[in-house]
Amino acid sequence: MPKFSGVFRSFLISYIVILIIPSLAGYMSYRTSISVTKSVSIENGITQLQKSKEILERRMAEVEGFTRQLAINQDLNVLMNERTANDQTNVYGIWKMMRDVLTFGQTNDFLQNFFIYLTNYNVVLTPGSAYFRPEHYYESFHYGDLSFDEWKQKILDQTHRSEIMPLHPFVNKGTDTSVITYMQSLPLDSFNGSSPAIAVVLIDAKTMTSLLSGLTDRYGGWVDISDAQGQPIAMQGIAQADIASMTSDPSFDSNKMDQFYDDDLVITIRSSSNGWVYRAGIPRHALMENANKIKAITWTVTGMALVLGVVVGFLLAYRNSAPIHRLLGIVREQFGQEGGASNRSDYDFLHGNISEMITSNKRLESELRRQLPLVRDAFLKRLIAGEFKSRDEILAAAAQANTGVSGHSGYAAILQINGYSGMDSVEILNELSAARLLLKQGLIDRAGQIPMTDLGSDKIVILFPTVDGETGHPVAREDVEHYLNNLERHVAAEYRMSFTAALGGFFPSETEVPHSFEQAKQALEYALHLNRKGVLWHDEMKLESATFYYPLDMELRLIGTIRAGEIEEARRIVDSVISQNTMRRELSIEMKHQLVGEIKGTFLKLLDQKAFQESDQFETVKTRILGIQETETIDGVRREIDEVMGTLCRLVTSRKNDSHMRTVEQIKQFVQERYSDSELTLYRIAEQVDRPEKYISQLFKEVTGTNLSDHLEKVRMDRAVALLRNHDHTVDEIASKVGYNSSHSFRRAFKRVTGVSPSSFRQSADHWEGGQIAE
Repeated sequence: MPKFSGVFRSFLISYIVILIIPSLAGYMSYRTSISVTKSVSIENGITQLQKSKEILERRMAEVEGFTRQLAINQDLNVLMNERTANDQTNVYGIWKMMRDVLTFGQTNDFLQNFFIYLTNYNVVLTPGSAYFRPEHYYESFHYGDLSFDEWKQKILDQTHRSEIMPLHPFVNKGTDTSVITYMQSLPLDSFNGSSPAIAVVLIDAKTMTSLLSGLTDRYGGWVDISDAQGQPIAMQGIAQADIASMTSDPSFDSNKMDQFYDDDLVITIRSSSNGWVYRAGIPRHALMENANKIKAITWTVTGMALVLGVVVGFLLAYRNSAPIHRLLGIVREQFGQEGGASNRSDYDFLHGNISEMITSNKRLESELRRQLPLVRDAFLKRLIAGEFKSRDEILAAAAQANTGVSGHSGYAAILQINGYSGMDSVEILNELSAARLLLKQGLIDRAGQIPMTDLGSDKIVILFPTVDGETGHPVAREDVEHYLNNLERHVAAEYRMSFTAALGGFFPSETEVPHSFEQAKQALEYALHLNRKGVLWHDEMKLESATFYYPLDMELRLIGTIRAGEIEEARRIVDSVISQNTMRRELSIEMKHQLVGEIKGTFLKLLDQKAFQESDQFETVKTRILGIQETETIDGVRREIDEVMGTLCRLVTSRKNDSHMRTVEQIKQFVQERYSDSELTLYRIAEQVDRPEKYISQLFKEVTGTNLSDHLEKVRMDRAVALLRNHDHTVDEIASKVGYNSSHSFRRAFKRVTGVSPSSFRQSADHWEGGQIAE
């Protein structure tokens, strides 16, 4: 391995330097992390306590909002304002109100235990029950430190305006707990004295402290909430006596946000809305725990990284240096040069030769651009020769050659320079080359950029489009003739040169260009035969021929179009053949019979294709082809051929449609199986059916009339509707089960498709089912 040593050492030293730099950076980050961890922990504790405070205040605001909803409840207002007589009780109104308040506790766990006291009825309403005497309610629900009279006098017989009673022991159906009490007299404008109704919400201390469990679970510390007067609201992980001792200690500053007290970091936050004080204690060892972990992890990872990095550096140095030496060997072998002795000279050697290759590549690109006219010329020669088998192939080749003939119709023309027949000296060929350039430039000046190509040394083939590519104006036959006559006068006056222009018939599409070119060739032969100069159109001549017109390229184009299922294009080719043999020629009876036989032979060749042999209509079509009589009229033959072509093209189209339907069914099945996958995309569907994305999107739309994305959404919504009709899953769970990453996007999609939200749909479905059962 001596020849690898130079490059190998270079790579190895680089990797070791790269390895040392992050190691130093890791050590520095470790030193700074010790000091930063403390501040980060304090910040996280403050953030966590702040979030808990915000959540708790939102829940309390919902409790207050609940009492305000009660204040505007019409049924409750009716009950509050009723005057009882002879101990009559509005049982239905009380039952209806009790049913209405039953749902409030389902949205906020702070509203699990509340009651409404109606003064005029002396009734206590709770979710699911009505107590027609307060003492009956007190038997199951009462404060541990208040008698019935004290409870009635302090809560039921007074007016309350969003009052909160601090933490008290409470007995809930025999279970001991602690609650804080929110009280609001109804209506809201009740003043001192008695009020028609009182809404009382009993909030379990465990429910409140569960909102603060994030701090205690994370750090193992404690949390305390007290009101503005210092009365306890909720606490976890600490006793009330310890809180009182801490707040009364002169060394403890109650107004400071964070401070250390008895080896605990105490964080204090005050609420601006109700004056409550939130305190959290984080043990010091918990703060340093992360720093110690960082220390252990840093040293362990750094040591392992150094050892592993050196090993990997050796392997990478060898692996990366070996290809360079192989490349050096190849370059030296190809260029026959030797690199210097040092590593530096090896890189200089590669640099020089690669630079030379890049320069050569640029020269090649320049040469390719220079050769682009030759590519266009080759395309036009293939086009007029009829070498393309379908219109799609022509359009693809035209786009590649950038010829500008896509989608055009027009006329094919041949210009032959007069006076040079039989001359082939170097001087004559140079003169003809100059003459062709002059004619091309003259045409460009008059007709714009149109496709042209040379045909031999003294001829130019031109495709005149029927629409000007620059202005978009239509170009008529008279315009083409005007261009050529104008050009003829110009070259005669300026260069004393003349030419003969022969033009074929109109080609409606690119596939008919060879036919128009053949007509132009016939017209040129006719003009040369009569020694005619100027412009001659194919339809201005009358051919007398003892043979029929059905060239091989025309037959091949007809076969190709039928195999592609393009019935209209096939009809144009057949009409062109028949027109050539009836309008431009006078065929004998024998030639007419031979022409019909040749056409029948073309279709019998088509039937030899495997695609048609497997069809159940093979024998029927074959019998029909063989049944075409040569003695029939040309119109009758045309009709029979047209029906045969229609049958064959329908077979091709049917096979295509069957393939399309199988692909669409495969897509539908895959969507039905994978709709719950949120990563199901058009790319994954295309990958499954082994087709391009754009293809399957257009195909699905054509076959089903629906966008693929809309179909996927419908499948998901149908499943969501089925899941919403029962209560086994929440809306968020259903969103995940039908393939949505978030419940928000699922709700938007569901409302867009069905017109209602998922919750509204579930409620309406429940009501409908309940109505059916009741009937």
